[in-house]
Amino acid sequence: MGVSGAGKSTVGVRLARALGVEYEDGDDLHPAANVAKMAAGHSLDDADRIPWLDAVGAWLAGHGGVVSCSALKRSYRDRLRAAAPGVYFVELDAPREELVRRMTTRSGHFMKVQMLDSQLATFEPLDPDEPGISVDAIAEPSGIVMEVLAALEIPAE
Repeated sequence: MGVSGAGKSTVGVRLARALGVEYEDGDDLHPAANVAKMAAGHSLDDADRIPWLDAVGAWLAGHGGVVSCSALKRSYRDRLRAAAPGVYFVELDAPREELVRRMTTRSGHFMKVQMLDSQLATFEPLDPDEPGISVDAIAEPSGIVMEVLAALEIPAE
């Protein structure tokens, strides 16, 4: 979980591989209207996100794998936990400057860099009672995966 540019897809793919489970990019579960709205440079509101969160929750409930998802607010994470009890969040934390650098150097993504500040303003870090960890997203993805595996008490191979 985290804002755009935090490395959710990069880390998610590697984490799923390390765990031997399926991976889904949450961006691929957005309704077409959400993608069009973001591609036009407009931020999503809570009403836009509900069907998407429900799709992410349904995927998690049906697959039990790793899915990358911004999960910006506690209420969004609560919705995901209601759909898929036992979900564990990995919060990827990076400074704004690094997020901008990453977003401006990737190609083919619908999320516009001008919407980053809206995401940062909306973002609510994990609360202490939420299952998950916060990690430094500046670290190498393989190191992040090792940190997550350690937090889950799963030996790395």
